[in-house]
Amino acid sequence: MAKATSESFDYIVVGAGSAGCVLANRLSAEKDLRVLLLEAGPEDRSWKIHMPAALVSNLSDDKYNWFYHTEPQEQMDMRRMYWPRGRVLGGSSSLNAMVYMRGHALDYERWTGEGAKGWSYAEVLPYFRRAQAHAKGADAYRGGDGPLRVTTGAMRNPLFHAFIEAGKQAGYPATPDMNGYQQEGFGPMDMTIHQGRRWSAAAAYLHPARARPNLTVKTRALTTRVAIENGRAVGVEYRQGSDTLVARAECEVILAGGAINSPQLLMLSGIGDADELRAAGVRPVHHLPGVGKNLQDHLEVYVQYESKRRITLHSVNNPLYRARVGIEWFLFKTGLGASAHLEAGAFIRSEAGVRHPDLQLHFLPTVVRDHGRVASDRHAFQAHVGSMRETSAGHIKLGSADPAQHPAIQPNYLKTERDRLEMRNAVKLTREIFSQRAFDPYRGPEIAPGADVQTDNEIDAFVRAKGDSAYHPCGTCKMGADAMAVVDEQARVRGLDGLCVVDASIMPSIVSGNLNAPTIMLAEKAADMILGKSPLPPSNAPHYEAPDWRAKQR
Repeated sequence: MAKATSESFDYIVVGAGSAGCVLANRLSAEKDLRVLLLEAGPEDRSWKIHMPAALVSNLSDDKYNWFYHTEPQEQMDMRRMYWPRGRVLGGSSSLNAMVYMRGHALDYERWTGEGAKGWSYAEVLPYFRRAQAHAKGADAYRGGDGPLRVTTGAMRNPLFHAFIEAGKQAGYPATPDMNGYQQEGFGPMDMTIHQGRRWSAAAAYLHPARARPNLTVKTRALTTRVAIENGRAVGVEYRQGSDTLVARAECEVILAGGAINSPQLLMLSGIGDADELRAAGVRPVHHLPGVGKNLQDHLEVYVQYESKRRITLHSVNNPLYRARVGIEWFLFKTGLGASAHLEAGAFIRSEAGVRHPDLQLHFLPTVVRDHGRVASDRHAFQAHVGSMRETSAGHIKLGSADPAQHPAIQPNYLKTERDRLEMRNAVKLTREIFSQRAFDPYRGPEIAPGADVQTDNEIDAFVRAKGDSAYHPCGTCKMGADAMAVVDEQARVRGLDGLCVVDASIMPSIVSGNLNAPTIMLAEKAADMILGKSPLPPSNAPHYEAPDWRAKQR
């Protein structure tokens, strides 16, 4: 293998995902700074990435996907759970379902209590707004002129309206904007889609910046090690083709590889629990026991019903119909190809005494089997439902000192009785919603869990057999001040100079919703910190809490 030394840069960003694209844009906007962005995957040129409705195609193979699997899960019938993660420009924002959800205001209040000073809701909301260009325009919550284009679902299918109406009939509130004043309730969902195309972090941030002479982007470049000299990160080693190259960083190395790749790279570089590193064949450089710990994710199940009306996406399985959908999208960027079809959803509380919603529902006018790798066989619809703040936590560990080998992923799903209770309640409450009269014209027999699944033990068995990741791993390089914190509130790796981590791995705890929008916010805020800029002024926008949450579930 050839060895060479590349030129020096001011900043090196490892990973061109949701956070890395933001950082590459914001740092290279300073014309006197030289920025290198390294991405292990290829360019994001495929039409399947940019057509919103084609999202399952990219989840089903490893061309743009790390194609991870977990360790066998004791509480999930010993299954090895499939974890797709983006390995392409845009990262997982080029593969995800394009749901734009920020989480609840109280998630960020919790972060401050967990040691993330400066990350309260009032302090992060301005960065959500700076990132966003919402099609509805700006207000106290929405941004109007940021790079990230966001639209609200058009909801042309009557099943979306039936879902929202059913929620109201079941006694839940409606909300016009889950990212605004009131998260709790049923309503339309926002999506990172613009003019019928996926609006990934690469589309929003990276591609507009690539013409800058001070930004260098290298794809198919697998970073294998961060170079540490005298307690400071001074560069990285990476493989590109048959070459091993070394890039120097005059200011900082910033890891933005996500909740799996960032802790893996730290550990490969000798940064982590010293005993575990030695066991994996890596020489410890800096003992930091929290690296790879605190892994959190959202687990979800699909509650599915046959449809009495032929208005679902099952029609697209007909080759002629599918061709018509494709032609319309290629020519006009309109029609069924222009949506991910997750246009209505809900946040509810699983029981009385829960202060803010701990269950999320995504409604879909079709059924998904095996992550979309098995086509639907009938007209049907479903709700994805899962708990938002699991109490089970896991870890990422090196299985090998070889950077090309996947690490061991252990999320420890359903290890606590609280998590099992929330998932059990999720199934019961979702069934109750589908039983409302709004679904009477559409609801056929229950497909999953199925009419024969009724007792708590039977529901638990269904969750163990059919539950899957919602693709929201985080927390493995957590931000804070305790002994297990990996980065401080400025995203700097504790005990080392010149090294930051900026991605979902630094979340102290998981937020109540999808993770793409919070990850982009993290990077927007961290960019100001890295550049030494004053933070944006805090917001005074209020947030909703159900007034009787202590006594009532709804």
